[in-house]
Amino acid sequence: MKDICAGQNGAAVEDVQQRLVSLGYAIADEELDASSFGPTTVKAVRSFRSQQGLPAGDCVDETTWVELVDATYKMGDRTLYLRVPPFHGADVSHLQMTLNVLGFSCGEVDGTYGPHTEAAVREFQANSGIFPDGTAFQETFDAIDRLHHVWMGKAAPADFSKPRFGLSRAAEVLERNRIVATGTDPISRNIVSRLWNVGLATTADARIVLVDALNDEILRRMAPYDVALLVTTSEIRDASEIGEGTLYVRADNLDELGDRVTSAIASAPGLPCRLRVELPGMNSYDGSVTDHDVQSAAVTLLDALCAALGDDARAEGERR
Repeated sequence: MKDICAGQNGAAVEDVQQRLVSLGYAIADEELDASSFGPTTVKAVRSFRSQQGLPAGDCVDETTWVELVDATYKMGDRTLYLRVPPFHGADVSHLQMTLNVLGFSCGEVDGTYGPHTEAAVREFQANSGIFPDGTAFQETFDAIDRLHHVWMGKAAPADFSKPRFGLSRAAEVLERNRIVATGTDPISRNIVSRLWNVGLATTADARIVLVDALNDEILRRMAPYDVALLVTTSEIRDASEIGEGTLYVRADNLDELGDRVTSAIASAPGLPCRLRVELPGMNSYDGSVTDHDVQSAAVTLLDALCAALGDDARAEGERR
C-alpha cells in the first residue's frame, strides 16, 4: 500500500482517523469533517506509532496500518480459528483475557490466536454445550457475553493455571529442533496427527515429521533428528518393548502428561533421544475419548516438548 501522510485527504485518511478516534486519540473536528491529514492527525499517528513500539514517523505505512487495524478489532468482529499466519489483534486479546478470568487458560495475553488459545476455546465450548471445534464464532462470543457479569473488570488469578510455553518461543523451538513422531493405534495416531497440525499452526517452518513406525531403519533415514516420539495408548507388557536408551513416560491422565514428558527429556544425557509416551487412559473406543481429549493431549504434548527442548542448556548442549 502507499503511505498515508500529512497533506493528503480522502477515504483512506478518513479510515485512519476513525480508527485512531475509536482508540481514544484526539483529532480536530475540522480535519475529521474534511478527511484531511492535518497537524492533529499527525500528532495522533506519532503517538500511536510510539505506543506500538514502531519507529518514529508521521505517516501510516503498511506496518502501521496493520497494527492500527489489529488494535481496532473488537471481539466478535470476525471468526477466529487456528491458521498460518495466526490471527492477531485486540479482539484476540479480549478473548484471551475473558477466557483466562473464566478459568480456561490461554496463557499469556499476547493477542495471538495460537494453539493454547484454541485449546481454551475448545474447553469453554465443551463446557457451554457448544460443539468444541476451537473456532471462535458468534455462538461462542454470545456465550462469553452472557457471562460478562463474571469476567468484566476482573483479572485472572495469578495461579489459576500452569503457565503455557509462549507462542514465539515455541516457534523458535519447533523451527530449530526436528521431531520425528508416530502412534501405534488409531487414537495415538490421531494425537500425533493433531500434534503435527498444531506445530504447523504455531509456525509454518515447524520441523515435525510423521512416520509409520519408529525402528532403526526409519530413524537412520530421518537423521539428524532431536526427538523420536512414539505415542501409544497400549500398556507395556514386556520391558523389551522399550528399546535400549528409550525414555519411558506413562501418564494416566493429561494433568500428569506435560510435566512427565518435560522431566523425561530433561533427564536425557543429550540429543537425539527416543521417547515412548504411554496413555493407557485413552485406549477406549466406546466414545468416552472425545475429539476434545485428543486435541488436549496433542497440545499438552507439544507444549511439553517445546518446554524441554527450549531449555537453554538443552538448546546449546552437544548431541550424542
